[in-house]
Amino acid sequence: MSKKLQGKRIAFLATDGFEQVELTKPWDAIQEAGAEVVLVSPKNGKIQGMNHDEKADQFEVDLNVEKASAENFDGLVLPGGVANPDSLRMCETSVSFIRDFFKQHKPVAAICHGPWTLIEAGVVEGRQVTSWPSLKTDLTNAGANWVDQECVCDEGLVTSRNPDDLPAFCEKAIEEFAEGKHAEQTA
Repeated sequence: MSKKLQGKRIAFLATDGFEQVELTKPWDAIQEAGAEVVLVSPKNGKIQGMNHDEKADQFEVDLNVEKASAENFDGLVLPGGVANPDSLRMCETSVSFIRDFFKQHKPVAAICHGPWTLIEAGVVEGRQVTSWPSLKTDLTNAGANWVDQECVCDEGLVTSRNPDDLPAFCEKAIEEFAEGKHAEQTA
Protein backbone atom coordinates (compact mmCIF):
# COMPACT_ATOMS: atom_id res chain seq x y z
CA MET A 1 0.00 0.00 0.00
CA SER A 2 1.22 3.49 -0.76
CA LYS A 3 2.09 5.83 2.07
CA LYS A 4 -0.22 8.57 0.78
CA LEU A 5 -0.76 9.84 4.35
CA GLN A 6 2.93 10.04 5.25
CA GLY A 7 3.47 13.04 7.52
CA LYS A 8 -0.25 13.35 8.38
CA ARG A 9 -1.59 13.15 11.93
CA ILE A 10 -5.16 11.89 12.36
CA ALA A 11 -7.21 12.11 15.58
CA PHE A 12 -9.73 9.46 16.58
CA LEU A 13 -12.19 10.88 19.12
CA ALA A 14 -13.92 8.25 21.27
CA THR A 15 -14.97 7.34 24.78
CA ASP A 16 -16.51 4.30 26.48
CA GLY A 17 -19.02 2.44 24.33
CA PHE A 18 -17.50 2.90 20.88
CA GLU A 19 -18.10 0.17 18.30
CA GLN A 20 -14.67 -1.46 18.31
CA VAL A 21 -14.45 -2.39 14.63
CA GLU A 22 -15.42 1.19 13.68
CA LEU A 23 -12.27 2.35 15.45
CA THR A 24 -9.84 -0.48 14.68
CA LYS A 25 -10.49 -0.91 10.92
CA PRO A 26 -10.05 2.79 10.05
CA TRP A 27 -7.15 3.04 12.55
CA ASP A 28 -5.30 0.18 10.85
CA ALA A 29 -6.05 1.42 7.31
CA ILE A 30 -5.03 5.01 8.06
CA GLN A 31 -1.90 3.91 9.90
CA GLU A 32 -1.02 1.56 7.03
CA ALA A 33 -1.38 4.54 4.66
CA GLY A 34 1.41 6.23 6.61
CA ALA A 35 -0.39 8.53 9.07
CA GLU A 36 0.27 8.91 12.75
CA VAL A 37 -2.97 8.03 14.58
CA VAL A 38 -3.86 9.43 18.00
CA LEU A 39 -6.67 8.26 20.29
CA VAL A 40 -8.26 11.36 21.86
CA SER A 41 -10.89 11.11 24.60
CA PRO A 42 -12.49 13.12 27.38
CA LYS A 43 -11.32 10.24 29.62
CA ASN A 44 -7.78 9.41 30.71
CA GLY A 45 -6.51 5.85 30.90
CA LYS A 46 -8.46 3.23 28.98
CA ILE A 47 -11.78 3.36 27.15
CA GLN A 48 -14.13 0.42 26.60
CA GLY A 49 -14.84 -0.89 23.11
CA MET A 50 -17.99 -2.79 22.24
CA ASN A 51 -18.97 -5.52 19.78
CA HIS A 52 -22.58 -4.41 19.37
CA ASP A 53 -23.99 -4.88 22.91
CA GLU A 54 -21.10 -6.99 24.28
CA LYS A 55 -17.96 -5.59 25.92
CA ALA A 56 -14.89 -5.96 23.71
CA ASP A 57 -11.35 -4.67 24.31
CA GLN A 58 -10.11 -1.65 26.20
CA PHE A 59 -7.87 0.89 24.48
CA GLU A 60 -5.32 3.26 26.00
CA VAL A 61 -6.08 6.94 25.42
CA ASP A 62 -3.17 8.88 23.91
CA LEU A 63 -4.42 12.41 24.56
CA ASN A 64 -7.17 13.96 26.66
CA VAL A 65 -9.45 16.16 24.56
CA GLU A 66 -8.86 18.99 27.10
CA LYS A 67 -5.26 19.12 25.83
CA ALA A 68 -6.04 18.45 22.17
CA SER A 69 -6.27 21.04 19.41
CA ALA A 70 -7.56 20.54 15.88
CA GLU A 71 -4.61 22.70 14.76
CA ASN A 72 -2.31 19.77 15.56
CA PHE A 73 -4.14 17.28 13.33
CA ASP A 74 -4.84 16.82 9.62
CA GLY A 75 -8.16 15.04 10.05
CA LEU A 76 -10.62 13.48 12.48
CA VAL A 77 -12.36 10.09 12.69
CA LEU A 78 -15.55 9.64 14.74
CA PRO A 79 -16.39 5.96 15.34
CA GLY A 80 -19.93 4.99 16.23
CA GLY A 81 -21.46 2.79 18.85
CA VAL A 82 -24.52 4.11 20.66
CA ALA A 83 -23.02 5.16 24.02
CA ASN A 84 -19.85 6.72 22.57
CA PRO A 85 -21.32 9.58 20.49
CA ASP A 86 -24.13 10.08 22.99
CA SER A 87 -21.52 10.75 25.70
CA LEU A 88 -19.29 12.84 23.43
CA ARG A 89 -22.11 15.17 22.40
CA MET A 90 -22.69 15.97 26.09
CA CYS A 91 -19.03 17.02 26.50
CA GLU A 92 -18.60 20.63 25.34
CA THR A 93 -14.82 20.21 24.98
CA SER A 94 -15.35 17.27 22.61
CA VAL A 95 -17.99 19.17 20.64
CA SER A 96 -15.68 22.20 20.33
CA PHE A 97 -12.82 19.93 19.21
CA ILE A 98 -15.05 18.55 16.43
CA ARG A 99 -16.32 21.99 15.41
CA ASP A 100 -12.75 23.29 15.13
CA PHE A 101 -11.96 20.78 12.36
CA PHE A 102 -14.76 22.32 10.31
CA LYS A 103 -13.67 25.87 11.12
CA GLN A 104 -10.20 24.92 9.88
CA HIS A 105 -11.64 23.19 6.76
CA LYS A 106 -10.08 19.84 7.70
CA PRO A 107 -11.57 16.48 6.67
CA VAL A 108 -13.76 14.58 9.13
CA ALA A 109 -14.98 10.97 8.82
CA ALA A 110 -17.93 9.74 10.92
CA ILE A 111 -19.55 6.30 10.79
CA CYS A 112 -22.76 4.74 12.10
CA HIS A 113 -23.88 6.71 15.21
CA GLY A 114 -20.80 8.99 14.96
CA PRO A 115 -22.73 11.75 13.12
CA TRP A 116 -24.74 12.40 16.32
CA THR A 117 -21.79 14.48 17.51
CA LEU A 118 -21.86 16.49 14.27
CA ILE A 119 -25.41 17.62 15.06
CA GLU A 120 -24.29 18.97 18.43
CA ALA A 121 -21.32 20.70 16.76
CA GLY A 122 -23.74 22.45 14.41
CA VAL A 123 -21.98 21.37 11.21
CA VAL A 124 -24.53 19.31 9.25
CA GLU A 125 -26.92 21.96 7.96
CA GLY A 126 -27.07 21.84 4.16
CA ARG A 127 -24.79 18.79 3.93
CA GLN A 128 -25.50 15.41 2.41
CA VAL A 129 -24.78 12.68 4.97
CA THR A 130 -25.59 9.10 5.89
CA SER A 131 -25.56 7.26 9.22
CA TRP A 132 -27.13 4.42 11.13
CA PRO A 133 -30.81 4.63 10.06
CA SER A 134 -32.10 5.65 13.50
CA LEU A 135 -30.24 8.98 13.19
CA LYS A 136 -32.05 9.95 9.99
CA THR A 137 -34.67 12.11 11.73
CA ASP A 138 -32.11 13.79 14.01
CA LEU A 139 -29.85 14.64 11.08
CA THR A 140 -32.76 15.81 8.92
CA ASN A 141 -34.06 18.00 11.76
CA ALA A 142 -30.56 19.52 12.03
CA GLY A 143 -30.75 20.53 8.35
CA ALA A 144 -28.82 17.68 6.74
CA ASN A 145 -29.89 15.86 3.58
CA TRP A 146 -29.83 12.23 4.79
CA VAL A 147 -29.37 9.50 2.17
CA ASP A 148 -29.17 5.73 2.47
CA GLN A 149 -25.82 5.10 0.78
CA GLU A 150 -22.72 3.09 1.68
CA CYS A 151 -20.48 6.14 1.84
CA VAL A 152 -21.18 9.83 1.31
CA CYS A 153 -18.62 12.61 0.93
CA ASP A 154 -19.62 16.27 1.13
CA GLU A 155 -16.76 18.79 1.03
CA GLY A 156 -14.40 16.71 3.16
CA LEU A 157 -17.08 15.21 5.42
CA VAL A 158 -17.16 11.43 4.96
CA THR A 159 -20.06 9.46 6.46
CA SER A 160 -21.09 5.80 6.36
CA ARG A 161 -23.95 3.74 7.79
CA ASN A 162 -22.51 0.71 9.61
CA PRO A 163 -19.58 -1.73 9.91
CA ASP A 164 -20.48 -3.35 6.56
CA ASP A 165 -19.54 -0.03 4.93
CA LEU A 166 -16.04 0.08 6.47
CA PRO A 167 -14.07 -0.77 3.29
CA ALA A 168 -15.63 2.16 1.38
CA PHE A 169 -15.48 4.41 4.46
CA CYS A 170 -11.76 3.75 5.02
CA GLU A 171 -10.91 4.24 1.36
CA LYS A 172 -12.78 7.55 1.11
CA ALA A 173 -11.47 8.82 4.46
CA ILE A 174 -7.88 8.16 3.36
CA GLU A 175 -8.55 9.95 0.07
CA GLU A 176 -9.97 13.00 1.87
CA PHE A 177 -7.17 13.07 4.47
CA ALA A 178 -4.62 12.94 1.64
CA GLU A 179 -6.31 15.90 -0.12
CA GLY A 180 -6.20 18.02 3.02
CA LYS A 181 -8.16 21.24 3.49
CA HIS A 182 -11.51 21.88 1.86
CA ALA A 183 -12.10 25.56 1.25
CA GLU A 184 -15.88 25.12 0.99
CA GLN A 185 -16.19 23.28 4.30
CA THR A 186 -17.61 25.52 7.00
CA ALA A 187 -18.70 25.21 10.60
